[in-house]
Amino acid sequence: MLGTFLLAASASSGAGDEPVTIKLDLITLLVHASWPVRVTVFLLLIASTLVWIVAALKFMQIRRLGTAARAFERQARRAQSANELYELVATTGPTSAGARVLGELFDRTSANVERLRAAADRAIVVEKQRARAHMNVLASIASASPFIGLFGTVYGIMDAFVRIGAAKSASLPVVAPAIGEALITTAIGLAAAIPALVFYNSIDRSISDTLSELEASAGEWVAVLTDMGGR
Repeated sequence: MLGTFLLAASASSGAGDEPVTIKLDLITLLVHASWPVRVTVFLLLIASTLVWIVAALKFMQIRRLGTAARAFERQARRAQSANELYELVATTGPTSAGARVLGELFDRTSANVERLRAAADRAIVVEKQRARAHMNVLASIASASPFIGLFGTVYGIMDAFVRIGAAKSASLPVVAPAIGEALITTAIGLAAAIPALVFYNSIDRSISDTLSELEASAGEWVAVLTDMGGR
């Protein structure tokens, strides 16, 4: 939250006037802000809240996916045949991405390697869509928030010029409130966009690592099913 700052301006009516101290803070500026600026700030606050909610949910999801995938991988490495893999899938159920991919492979009656690879690729695409759900929210906020804040900034500067024209003065008491509104919208826009970008990159990297491991394991499972002639 922006701190309180003081602007001292000398009155222009006479040389003997005392300096005028104007106290501006975030709440005061928002209360007296024009409605476009209020709407802009409201949208940015919603976007900033969504960033943290979505990021928290995605980190928990990725953690669950990673834990389940590692546990299934440890068990699948011990399997020496297609029958053992089938028993593993039947025992664990679709609790991990690897189990769901293997389940799709076992649903195919053909032992043709090309068909099995196609089935594995299709199952991995489904897992990728599941893992990347709601990532578009973070991407959209990261890209749009600075421009929404810029809109508030431009409007605040325009408002400052309108006030200068109406008051026929460019003194700080006239322009400071409008400039303060403009700076606040810029700051809130960046406060929403920067965490969204950082979270997106971190989550996307974790998802990519998990899916790369799944693709490698799927290739090994296809080879086992092909060598053993299927189930």
